[in-house]
Amino acid sequence: MIRTLCLASGALLAASCSVPSADTSESANMAGAPDEVKIVPASMQTGPEPTPTVDDTPQVPPAPAEPANCDAGLAKQGGLLLCENGEPGTVIRMNGEPVAKFDASGRAAIGLAQAAPLKVTLSIPQPDGDTVSKTVTLAEREDFYAELSMKCNQIDARTDAEKAHAARAWKWKQAAFAEFHDGSGFHPGVTRPAEGVTSSPFGPTRKYSGVDETTGEVCEKTSVHRGYDIATPVGTPLIAPADGIITLADELYYEGNAIFLDHGQGLVSIFMHLSEMDVAEGDVIKRGDVIGKTGNTGRTTGPHLHWSVKWRNTASDDRNDDFYIDPALILEAG
Repeated sequence: MIRTLCLASGALLAASCSVPSADTSESANMAGAPDEVKIVPASMQTGPEPTPTVDDTPQVPPAPAEPANCDAGLAKQGGLLLCENGEPGTVIRMNGEPVAKFDASGRAAIGLAQAAPLKVTLSIPQPDGDTVSKTVTLAEREDFYAELSMKCNQIDARTDAEKAHAARAWKWKQAAFAEFHDGSGFHPGVTRPAEGVTSSPFGPTRKYSGVDETTGEVCEKTSVHRGYDIATPVGTPLIAPADGIITLADELYYEGNAIFLDHGQGLVSIFMHLSEMDVAEGDVIKRGDVIGKTGNTGRTTGPHLHWSVKWRNTASDDRNDDFYIDPALILEAG
């Protein structure tokens, strides 16, 4: 006796199926003989076609993408706007000029200069290809003027050795500022880098003056204070305010022992006048790590931590577009 099994999609089916007719007289005369199994490929089957399955599950449209925006941060002269939900690689413009590029996470940071106009217009590219324009009104700063007495060699390099040190330090700083690393910037928040009271804010115009101890010559220089000073005893732990990568840790001329920490999105923290530097170039740092100790090195009038934050335009290769922003406003926003 011949038993017919059907093969469908590579699976052997025991159920009956129809096949093309064949001469069965020989098998009919072999009563009592062992069964012969005949496998019929699906291509030879003549049974009804299987009914196709229809998926009638309701189709839910994808949720619309969150709009790209620059609503976080602090909208004040010297402040910082934090942007999110952007398409990576697209460029944000302010008053028509490129100011930031969305990174791989869809985030960016826009620095606001100390003397920025009080109304700025942002052009923010959207994930759907459109561009949204938004006018932002900035709070106005009120900075002051101060006069400080210092030794002449703290105001300017005087000897050949001092001038050579200052020139080397300038090259090291420019090289560090030319490095860009990926990172979350200040989006996750910011930690105060040292305990202590504020001894000098960001922004005042300072006149430094003194008398040369050798020649009796009067020396003076005027500049804007681009950092946030915290009065601390020498040896106070220096805490990383945010994640980053060390791009410079060395003894500079004016800054003394200094550490540069690149947070990503064009943002670099500079910590000056340190007594100890416990990191090296290339170290990966987490927010809250102790990276050194405060001190009284370089051009100072007493022990303190000078914390600067430089914003660099990630949408431009021209480093003249970069400037310092107010760390106190970053702490306030974070």
